[in-house]
Amino acid sequence: MRAQVADVVVVGAGLAGLATAVHLRAAGSEVVVLERAEAAGGRVRTDLVDGLRLDRGFQLINPAYPEARRVLDLDALDLMPFEAGVAVATGDRRQVLGDPLRLPSSVLADLTSPIASLGQKLRLLAWAAPVGYGPGRWVRHRNACHDMSLGEALRRRGLDGPLTERVLRPFLAGVLADEDLASSSRLGEMLVRSFLRGTPAVPALGMQAIPDQLASRLPSGAVRFGVTARRVESAPAGLQVLTDDGAVASRAVVVATESPAAAALIGRPACGLPRMNSLTTYWFHTPEPPSTRALLHVDGEGRGPLTNTAVVTNAAPGYARDGALVGGAVVGARGDLEGEVRRQAGLVYGVDATGWTLARTDVIRDALPVFAPGTPLRRRVDLGEGLFVAGDHRDTPSLQGALVAARRAAEAVLASLRG
Repeated sequence: MRAQVADVVVVGAGLAGLATAVHLRAAGSEVVVLERAEAAGGRVRTDLVDGLRLDRGFQLINPAYPEARRVLDLDALDLMPFEAGVAVATGDRRQVLGDPLRLPSSVLADLTSPIASLGQKLRLLAWAAPVGYGPGRWVRHRNACHDMSLGEALRRRGLDGPLTERVLRPFLAGVLADEDLASSSRLGEMLVRSFLRGTPAVPALGMQAIPDQLASRLPSGAVRFGVTARRVESAPAGLQVLTDDGAVASRAVVVATESPAAAALIGRPACGLPRMNSLTTYWFHTPEPPSTRALLHVDGEGRGPLTNTAVVTNAAPGYARDGALVGGAVVGARGDLEGEVRRQAGLVYGVDATGWTLARTDVIRDALPVFAPGTPLRRRVDLGEGLFVAGDHRDTPSLQGALVAARRAAEAVLASLRG
């Protein structure tokens, strides 16, 4: 790559990097995005494999995310929603528990299910209703000084025991990449709020449609693929990014990668970049769908490592040319559990899974930032001297967090350039 000078260099063409570049470009700044991969998306990618659309890990977009509604054209993504509930497998039974407002067919099961006592169900309602439908600031700030782990918060509300172990833990563990529910209770409540206010979905053509939409708003050539950034360092006129193909100089640099890569690029491992949790997704191609519902399924008896599973093609038929696509999530980097996952998935759906074909196993080591109790909801994006960081590690671990951090980083860059 020839030596180049730009107003801003963004390292990473994931959602945070692309959204940062879109904001900066809209404000009139010249932006170059460097991406080591051959396509946009970072952790949000989709591959076509033997007639299947395989996202890199089981991922969803919630149209209730305010920043998603602000930044993305959700209509153009052609979102395919899942149902607003969860199917809980206990023994040979599968019981659907759901949001009575959006899945009224679940009301009777919600009330009569033996999964938990009526008292626990009423306590769950007393917790979830204000979280989901009260003022957003109430959720964001009420535990700011006395944050605790999500598991402890559930225990204090009398929600431990069967309700947590059979439903809440397997559901939330997959969302947070945290089996122990050691994450911040504030984060947990914010995620519950988003699920109650919106129905998670996937784009009809896969999650890749989201970064592709953002990249389409940038000029041709603004995103340079196949370029590996090695280090950010000072330069006579500001900063420069050293790559395998030469240096790119700029007045400002935004590092928009996962936190371990960001720490290596900027040489500041102790600048508030958190550790990352891991997730593994097993993708199975099946001749017939093992369930007819577009629901998240969990094992109420915890009979294996599988945290949750879904028949993705029940929501988005275009994910498979024929048959069905089943995804199963396991917390951690655990790509050697196919047999156990297959056996447990068969129990969850009540079918014989021995004939399923393993399409791919995705081990995502840097899936989501660790968000321990006491972690601030906003972490600084301006590291000084023209260096900025963006990503969900600067906000909440979610697509919403990545997009919010991108806007904050762009605003900080523009303020710095004007100054």
